[in-house]
Amino acid sequence: MNLKNIDLNLLVYLDVLLRERNVTRAAESLGISQPAMSNGLRRLRKLFSDPLLVRTSGGMSPTERAESLQPMVREVVASIAKVVQPDRQFDAASTDRVFRISVSDYSESTLLPHMLRRMRSEAPNITLDILTPSDVSFQDLEQGSVDLVINRFDVLPQSFHQMPIWRDSFSCIFSHQNPIRNNFNLETYLEAGHVWVSKTGMGIGVGMEPGAGQHLGWVDEALAKLNKKRRIRVFTRHYMAAMRLAILRDLIITLPSKAANLLKDDPTVVILPPPFEIPEFELTMAWSPLLQHNPAHQWVRRLIVDVARNMV
Repeated sequence: MNLKNIDLNLLVYLDVLLRERNVTRAAESLGISQPAMSNGLRRLRKLFSDPLLVRTSGGMSPTERAESLQPMVREVVASIAKVVQPDRQFDAASTDRVFRISVSDYSESTLLPHMLRRMRSEAPNITLDILTPSDVSFQDLEQGSVDLVINRFDVLPQSFHQMPIWRDSFSCIFSHQNPIRNNFNLETYLEAGHVWVSKTGMGIGVGMEPGAGQHLGWVDEALAKLNKKRRIRVFTRHYMAAMRLAILRDLIITLPSKAANLLKDDPTVVILPPPFEIPEFELTMAWSPLLQHNPAHQWVRRLIVDVARNMV
């Protein structure tokens, strides 16, 4: 195939079509007419000798060939955008840019305060729009409408860029009046009541079932390997709320150590390592390839990594 015969606009069309999976919305996104987009889809089908998008009961669905093309096309379009965009210098001290960042409650309570202090010092005019994981979909991140997502992920789409922020262990928090402090071991841990706290991934969360141990996360998976199960009495998605429950003398909260350390100077609570091994987990920063070469975006990513490194 001779590359000079390929209209690069078709790759832009394909990128938007695979993102929107709707001809009308894709046309609106690019500011062209629906007939023009339909014609572009016909040319794409001919170019790749594949239908690419087919009508199903759930709307337009990508073929296997289209799904394999999507990350490559997104990378090509992002690279072309970098080539044609003017080389602008980014001045953090004077910018009034808005950064939209989705963070888990864990990230918000541990990393965000340190980020804000650095940003207020180096870029006093920026605005942060902090979103929760339930506010954001992978499509929002892919389109670049959200700058960054900082969370723990089991899996991310291959097209996304990502970088580890830190690794964290687990700690247990309970009231200093809890008699377990004098005999803290696996047996007394299992006899106690527990607060479950977690919100990972993206999208709207669902309710929890105490018996569904395989869906409860790291702590309960570690216990399951020992053929043990804890007695969960409270489910919450908010780390600060969970830590406030530590004042109740009959509950134990097992959560990431960096979050637990926020209470290290509180004389009303005790912080101890769990009486069994729980694997460490990784906090990750992810972003769209469309923003990979954006100077402002590069600055904020460097700042976050530097802040996180100095917190370790």
